[in-house]
Amino acid sequence: MMKLPEWQADLIMAAGENPNPLLDAAERATRYLDTLDTRGVWPSSDAVSRLKSALDTPLPDQATAPNEIIALLDEIGSPATVASAGGRYFGFVTGGALPASLAANWLAGAWDQNSFNAVSSPAISLFEETALRWIKEALVLPATAEGTFVTGATMANFTCLVAARHAVLKKAGWDVESQGLFGAPEINVIVGEEVHATVYKVLSLLGLGRDRVITVPADDQGRMRVDALPAFEGPTIFCIQAGNVNSGAFDPAAAIISHAHDAGAWVHVDGAFGLWARASETLAPLANGFEDADSWATDAHKWLNVPYDSGVAIVREPDALRRAMSINGAYLLASENRDQIDYSPDCSRRARAVDAWAALKSLGRTGLAEMIDRNCAQASRLADGLRGAGIEILNDVVLNQVVVGFGDEERTHEVIRAIQNSGTCWCGGTQWRGRPAMRISVSSWATTDLDIDKSLGAILKANQENRAT
Repeated sequence: MMKLPEWQADLIMAAGENPNPLLDAAERATRYLDTLDTRGVWPSSDAVSRLKSALDTPLPDQATAPNEIIALLDEIGSPATVASAGGRYFGFVTGGALPASLAANWLAGAWDQNSFNAVSSPAISLFEETALRWIKEALVLPATAEGTFVTGATMANFTCLVAARHAVLKKAGWDVESQGLFGAPEINVIVGEEVHATVYKVLSLLGLGRDRVITVPADDQGRMRVDALPAFEGPTIFCIQAGNVNSGAFDPAAAIISHAHDAGAWVHVDGAFGLWARASETLAPLANGFEDADSWATDAHKWLNVPYDSGVAIVREPDALRRAMSINGAYLLASENRDQIDYSPDCSRRARAVDAWAALKSLGRTGLAEMIDRNCAQASRLADGLRGAGIEILNDVVLNQVVVGFGDEERTHEVIRAIQNSGTCWCGGTQWRGRPAMRISVSSWATTDLDIDKSLGAILKANQENRAT
């Protein structure tokens, strides 16, 4: 039994409750997951209002029993959540958490390890080395590359581009870690017209600027056009995409990387979800050539289906990442171990690697490929059903992304709102090639063909009802 502080134990016993709130939480969490299929994907306005009202209180003066807290979280909080852990949530390329990964996350939370180096947690250090090695194997990336777990794709892009900044300026004779950017050689940053917004955010954080980028025009699927690649000289970073955020399309990596490397540029891959196509024998040809890049960013909480937050940054040249990120001083002494603090922007950090290790152990290479293939087949099935009903599909459905048009802006928003309010499934709005649209992202292990059929029915119904009005 978990050892509780005496004052908390007294509160619980006085209330006549189970003295172990962890068991209570596990039972409630299991019940929540078991009932996802019978509730709306989007919470009711009443549920959100009840939670808002319940939380509108001052900081309590007295202690509260843990079980009372868990009960409040479940009874008031659970109904106000989005059912993104279920099989009919198609927003934001969100993967549900695999059972083994979620359970591992709970256990790692109980371990309460600070995973910044091998001294703070030998166990997590070993899990992290293994999980990174397995991810490189699954994605067919260089075994000698170095990596780290971060909060998500934004920080993975940040981590990789910090290494890129270090490398291109070092080549130009500048030590950016010591001297900063004041007086440094200018860095060219080349991106595609459809670059993800988080890359701009990262460039601003790195002092490279949002508005200084050189933008390459994109084709009708959002892919960088090879015939429009610019000439350049000096320190240069290319940012290319494995999986356009709307269409799922892939930049032509081989041609771009050859062009960039011929002139000495660093090539970074933003592969938040699309990079996982390399784990599928069927889909890997879409991502051919990306293995020749210099760094890669992806999300484990997308298509590996682990709990939030879990991004992965991988850099071909380990020294570039280590020199950009390493830290020392006071109690942070050099060690013979591979310490994550020297490869990550974080110091204190949770044991994200345990979630990823458990997901990969649970699925295996074949299970991972099967899940990705199945989600892509389900996306195609949805697209075919919508197209067959006369609804416009705006992209070539090559991966797990479907972009849907319902006419003008007003009607598109009305149909999306009706779909979301129905509770059967949830799809989000987007902008695609200058027009409003709906985006469907099929990314969850929990999605079944029955979920696809129910969702198709809900979308067709919303479209028909809004057409009738």
